[in-house]
Amino acid sequence: MSLAAHFDIQYTRILDDSGRALAPLPPFAKDAAALTELYRWMTLIRAFDAKAVALQRTGQLGTFASMLGQEAIQAGIGSAMTAEDVLLSSYREQGALLMRGVTMKDLFLYWGGDERGSHFSGARGDFPICVTIAAHATHAVGVAYAIKLRRQPRVAVCTLGDGATSKGDFYEGINAAGAWQLPLVFFVSNNQWAISTPRTTQTAAQTFAQKAIAGGIEGLQVDGNDVLAVRQAMDTALAKARGGGGPTLIEALTYRLSDHTTADDASRYRGADEVAAAWKLEPVARLRAFLTQGGAWDKAREDTLLHECNAQVQAAVEAYQNEPPPALTQMFDHLYAGVPAALQKQRAAVLAESA
Repeated sequence: MSLAAHFDIQYTRILDDSGRALAPLPPFAKDAAALTELYRWMTLIRAFDAKAVALQRTGQLGTFASMLGQEAIQAGIGSAMTAEDVLLSSYREQGALLMRGVTMKDLFLYWGGDERGSHFSGARGDFPICVTIAAHATHAVGVAYAIKLRRQPRVAVCTLGDGATSKGDFYEGINAAGAWQLPLVFFVSNNQWAISTPRTTQTAAQTFAQKAIAGGIEGLQVDGNDVLAVRQAMDTALAKARGGGGPTLIEALTYRLSDHTTADDASRYRGADEVAAAWKLEPVARLRAFLTQGGAWDKAREDTLLHECNAQVQAAVEAYQNEPPPALTQMFDHLYAGVPAALQKQRAAVLAESA
């Protein structure tokens, strides 16, 4: 017998757990102003996240999916993409959406059950949040195929959780992306838990990144708590796709510090020691340590930033709470480009009833 093929999955980490550089810094990371901007976004995302959970707990928001512990992924994706690219996100990449111009008010409306929240104020080309697990993987293929046909210098980015890699939509997506060499990046946030199913029982594969191999595309793994590694991987994958080099699958190793959603109680299936250990690796403190060690950050700047972020979030909360409620007919208005005749009758009945 002879070897038919051989594959490797490369792992990238730039900052260690204490925020010290383990490898040469990528060009963007040598700019202290750019790194402090990344840190500002990560801090703002965490402040938004905490407020959204508080609003849900007090009955002012519906079920919410927290991003706690995954801020480096949000910032790495959001900072690397251009305005012309297209983001097709799951429900946990709201931070990336914020960085692309979607407002906090939009997201509060969405999680409050108001479909006007999907009518993004910014990032008009991005797709609405996808709650159906992995369904948007095939949508991303369609978007990327259209981009390729039009010869546009754009890239589709599809973000998924680790559990989504077990769905047929995901496998169909990577197969089509590889066969057609599409300008597409699949970004898998491996936060170790698909709701209550641990990574160890989801698959026998050593990595989620190696699932790309079956589609004939490149798969790589990064430390998802290291924003420098995430951003570098995204920069490389986007440049490759934009230049006609085809798709990439990035697996980011991280941890979901929160419950799966506010409808979940993670303490029923994972231990406090596991969560405590994960807190020691969280991404915001890691980047803050790196900036502090380099003299680019201190307590005074931290206090000012926290005050600014909390004020910005509170302003968005007030805008959300002051928004007039939607009309009852909204349930008909966001399903089709043109309302079918049968629904037109129902819509008229609802309108008459509410008059």
